[in-house]
Amino acid sequence: SNSNNFNPAPIRTAVEITALRLDPREWEKSRNDPYKASPESVYEYYDVPVDHNEGDRATRIKIHSFKRPHMRALHCAWFSFFMAFTIWFAPAPLLGEIKETLGLSKKQVWTSSIANDVMAIVMRIAIGPLCDKYGARIPMAVVLMLASIPTAMVGLVETATGLIVVRLFIGIAGSSFVMAQFWPSRMFSREIAGTANGIVGGWGNLGGAFTQLFVGGLLFPLFKMFYEEEGDEDDAPELAWRKICVIPAVIAFCWGMILPFVSDDAPMGNYDQMKKTGAMDRVFLTTALRKTATVNTWILYIQYACSFGVELAMNNGAVLYYKSEYGLTTERAATI
Repeated sequence: SNSNNFNPAPIRTAVEITALRLDPREWEKSRNDPYKASPESVYEYYDVPVDHNEGDRATRIKIHSFKRPHMRALHCAWFSFFMAFTIWFAPAPLLGEIKETLGLSKKQVWTSSIANDVMAIVMRIAIGPLCDKYGARIPMAVVLMLASIPTAMVGLVETATGLIVVRLFIGIAGSSFVMAQFWPSRMFSREIAGTANGIVGGWGNLGGAFTQLFVGGLLFPLFKMFYEEEGDEDDAPELAWRKICVIPAVIAFCWGMILPFVSDDAPMGNYDQMKKTGAMDRVFLTTALRKTATVNTWILYIQYACSFGVELAMNNGAVLYYKSEYGLTTERAATI
């Protein structure tokens, strides 16, 4: 049979395969074994069955497996997204304290939240073509490290303008959603890509709730208690919120440094290697827009804008609301 029928790279001929020093008989072996990698892959076998006609994308999810490339990428994607959400909304449970310390108005606080979200919107549009070109691994790592820097600088804020600028750049973390959805789609076949994206999106989004508990419900009272015991009872809340955000920032930055070395761009390896072998099947942003600019697509845009808008409003405003309307402490409001 013609081995080209089982070649995961589009329009690859037997001559090209020979030029790349690949034995055409290897295609037959991979065709008969769903766990065997295509000859162009950096791996010999996979931990999950794959579809060789879809670039070795996995056809099954083994949620308890952390083996490369497929399942490692799934877990790296959701955890990276989780950490991005953690730093994206790290200042949110502290906004009440920041407002009181700096004497800000409600409008100024909400302006900082708007700036935070606007940057995420702009960056999501810009990051799409970067994923097409470089994969999700490198952009995700860069976004985590970049967004960690302004997160760690929250404690330096002294004015409303400073808060707006810092939160504007923290919003870079919001672009992680693009990589979190692109990565599983690169690793899993179309039959289960929705399930993989759901796992990554769902578990990753928990970072927004986690940061309320971690920053507002745990770190803030601990730091405040520490400074009270040191004799700074009056300044304890301010000293606490000025230090706390450094912790999630450091964790996210460290994970961003590790990420490129423990995961893969695609089933057959990283993009730089795949480009050399011609094993790429990229779809660029402009092509995707031309193919999907339908009425249904625009309806989904509107639905996502509404649903995600509610989530952003809750993450940014819930603690402020419970503090002002019910007189709760920051730690209790964040826990709720």
